[in-house]
Formats: sequence, C-alpha cells, structure tokens
Amino acid sequence: MEILDENIQQTSKQWWSSRRLKYNKGLVIAGITAFILYAVLGEILIMPYDSEFEITLFTIAFQGIGYLFMMLIANLFYNLGHIADNMFNKDNSEQFRKLLFNFGYWFSFGLPFLIPTMIVIMYIFEFSHLKK
Repeated sequence: MEILDENIQQTSKQWWSSRRLKYNKGLVIAGITAFILYAVLGEILIMPYDSEFEITLFTIAFQGIGYLFMMLIANLFYNLGHIADNMFNKDNSEQFRKLLFNFGYWFSFGLPFLIPTMIVIMYIFEFSHLKK
C-alpha cells in the first residue's frame, strides 16, 4: 500500500509540475493585459481629473518588478494545488485534479485585473460627477 501511495504522489507531483509553465504563461499574459488596461483606463478616466496620475518609465519598471515578485508568491501558492491534490484526491481522479488546477489558474489569472477594476470604481465614485 505504501508503494502505491508513493507512486500516486509522484504522478501527482509530475502532473502539477508539467502544468507550471502554462500557469506562468497565464500570469504573464494577465499581467501585461491588465497593465495595458490600467494605462488606457487611467488615461481616459482619471488623468483628465487628477493631474498626479501618470505613467512613466519609472512607474512601469517599478510595477514590473512588483509584478515579478507577485508571480513568485503566486508560484509558491501554486504548490498548494499539489498539496490539496494529495490531501483530498484519494481516488487519484484526473477530473478532480483538472478542476483544482483550473480554479487556481483562473483565480490567479483574474487577480491582476482588480487594479483596472479599481480605476473604474475610482472614476465612478470620485470623478464621474465632474464630467466636463
């Protein structure tokens, strides 16, 4: 029984390792897309009302480095998928594994879009009544 459990864990570990590149590609795509959306929405919605809103090479570099750090943290959390798989997937179900991966992938993919969403919320609550 112990040998079987060891093989399942190895299979699970290999399964999660083989999808890490897809996960990281998704994070890069989400980060770049969310930043572009942030820049466009910021310029259209915020910049006309708030002269302190600016996007410079420094802010782009700062946010890029910050995002790389957040990707590192996301990859640490990615390991929770493998851990949860080992703890709760007693039948070694491929469907369970895929659902768990997809949940974590789309959650992580969606997180960067909270910043552009905050730009829209900021505009609605602070500046929409000041339309020219």
